[in-house]
Amino acid sequence: MLLHVIARGKIARSPEAELVDRYAKRLTWPHKLTELPETGGRIPEPVTPFKTVLLDEKGKNLGSQDLATTLESWRDSGMRECRFVIGAADGHSDAERAEADLLISFGAATWPHLLARAMLMEQLFRATSILAGHPYHRAG
Repeated sequence: MLLHVIARGKIARSPEAELVDRYAKRLTWPHKLTELPETGGRIPEPVTPFKTVLLDEKGKNLGSQDLATTLESWRDSGMRECRFVIGAADGHSDAERAEADLLISFGAATWPHLLARAMLMEQLFRATSILAGHPYHRAG
């Protein structure tokens, strides 16, 4: 299953970009990173069937094991793509939230978008490591 991170805003050369690259290189699952301008831009057509996950302040505070279990379930049910969407500074619209398959949050704190992107990449690496039985994740 393709893990596709779609994010508003350019990350450019930054410490956050280095973190995103670090975890992207470690991911063994197929993955793609798409950057869009703050407004407008065209989201690529999905590989179907697919699921959409929004990073959103109103989302569930999903633990790493729970994310891994969700990805495993979707992969095993034939999903070909899972899209993780990080919105612009004003977040997602109610319509976007209603259309999404899952809303997740990184807690009650407000995170800069570039840092949220790095945190998401780490969590995707961690979730896929859990599923592979890799010792990176130390539960308990």
